[in-house]
Amino acid sequence: MKELDYKQFPILVVDDEADNREIFRLNFRREFNIILASNGAEALEILDKQEIPVMITDHRMPNMTGLQLLQEVMVTHPHTIRIMLTAYTETELLLKGINEGQIYRYIVKPWDAGDMRVTIRRAIERFHLETENRRLMEELSQVNTYLRHEIEHDWSEVIGAEKGLAGIMAEVSKVAPTPTTVLLRGESGTGKELIARALHLASPRAKKSLIKVNCAAIPETLLESELFGHEKGAFTGAHAQRKGRFELADGGTIFLDEIGDMSPATQVKLLRVLQEQSFERLGGTKTINIDARVIAATNRNLEEMMQEKSFREDLFFRLSVFPISLPPLRRRLEDIPNLAKFFLNRYASASGKALSKIEPDALARLQDYPWPGNVRELENVIERATILASGDALTLDDLRFLDAYAFAMRKEESQATGHTSAATPAPAADVPLPESLKRLEKEELIRAMEEAKGSKAKAARELGINRSTLYYRLRKHGLASRYGLSEEA
Repeated sequence: MKELDYKQFPILVVDDEADNREIFRLNFRREFNIILASNGAEALEILDKQEIPVMITDHRMPNMTGLQLLQEVMVTHPHTIRIMLTAYTETELLLKGINEGQIYRYIVKPWDAGDMRVTIRRAIERFHLETENRRLMEELSQVNTYLRHEIEHDWSEVIGAEKGLAGIMAEVSKVAPTPTTVLLRGESGTGKELIARALHLASPRAKKSLIKVNCAAIPETLLESELFGHEKGAFTGAHAQRKGRFELADGGTIFLDEIGDMSPATQVKLLRVLQEQSFERLGGTKTINIDARVIAATNRNLEEMMQEKSFREDLFFRLSVFPISLPPLRRRLEDIPNLAKFFLNRYASASGKALSKIEPDALARLQDYPWPGNVRELENVIERATILASGDALTLDDLRFLDAYAFAMRKEESQATGHTSAATPAPAADVPLPESLKRLEKEELIRAMEEAKGSKAKAARELGINRSTLYYRLRKHGLASRYGLSEEA
């Protein structure tokens, strides 16, 4: 194994006693990058802000024990190597933690500095090896997929490639082998990420990485560091040098999703990369040259943004060398049967149900629905209908909620935007809006916001609605203050 620079791998030490933390720091500060936390909550905050290869925690701490902390970290940061310090020989508890994968190793206090040093080194080496293995497995998977496409020369994983997306896939086939920058345009949920992946896998770069960046999901203050990396000490918390996404995409493809949400300052730096294929890490002076193919995507009107001076014209023309516009689902109704069957098979298998078909009247209802959330909304509807279904086929009765849900969406969209329409139909008389629907909607809002880690833009995209509608619904269910909104519009 190549000699590692152990200083590049932060070690988080959690102990409620200040003397113990200081002893640890003094013993290992020269060899390791030590970060200290006084309790479990503080440790979790640090883990959310940066990657921690190794965490060492005391067991007996107030509010959250070391084992409880490790259980939480196992779920939220599974790749962190977890070590327990304990002065108590609670053998059964510790062995249970080891057997369940919560603890990599436990050390009984008082610990020996030499033994601790060896343990930390081995933990770092294990983290490094596992990280490299994951990277190699991902590359192998991409190579296998690329070879499959080269041999079969089809787009079998893109549902609609032979029907509603036939024209799109013809464009993809022409531009994929080139290094040309592509701009994917279309409503939220139309499959822009899937097309970006198809472009990468059908290109000569398929053996290299496809690096994905959601520009709307990363705070503006962090996006520059994510894209271009940073040097040690570039800002508070930059404890080690870190490569950016462009550097990781060298030789491969970088997919910049929601490019319209990028700040003007970052747009300037992106423009330079597109023009010169070079940049400097944040806080650095060394120019880094890369060869990365750029695919960008947006659901926003960039032309209007250019008029409002919120999106640069020169960047727009650099990105839209080869624009591809993806049609909304309502304009490719012929693909709904195959898409619905695909999602039905996925969720029936996951739930252990013997669902194998969709009744004709249920399929007709799916094709009548306007699908404002496009393919993503169709997937969510099929998942819910699969849960409700009791037979071997999806029936119209399993989709009754769709009428009430569609009416509620249209009504709330008009209330949120201040527009009403006489053409908006009321729900069928036998489909009232029950309390269970309101409760389910609230649960969906909470789920989407939690999965998006509080990002309203990301949650709105996941739900297939715009932000104003999301704000309206959060206020309606009393969730506004919970997610940083005022209770009044």
